Amino acid sequence: MASSKPRISGLAALGGLVYSTDSGRMCPDCRQPIAQCTCKAPVVPTGDGVVRVSRETKGRGGKAVTVVKGALMEPAALVDLGKQLKAACGSGGTVKDGVIEVQGDHCERVMQLLKSQGFTVKRAGG
Repeated sequence: MASSKPRISGLAALGGLVYSTDSGRMCPDCRQPIAQCTCKAPVVPTGDGVVRVSRETKGRGGKAVTVVKGALMEPAALVDLGKQLKAACGSGGTVKDGVIEVQGDHCERVMQLLKSQGFTVKRAGG
């Protein structure tokens, strides 16, 4: 005797979409994209209060990038600081995941600017 129930195969049998990177970072509490977070859990930066400036070239085709980590600031203030550093160095860059990246080797200039704004700054790396 044949079953009248239709067979479901593939991803539909598992409940649909398993994993996707389309929406970017997710809120750990409500599991929604950060831009559409319903719980609005405040993101509290953690660290020891020391801003570390380093130079990286890995994964960038040999091009140097100045990386600023450990600034205990809200995301909006971090974006503003990134704009100030990029403008002072006369180069491009980005702010993502609490890290400021400035294109080029500008470690000394970035360290001076951060010290003038009252941050405790250390040179990281080589």
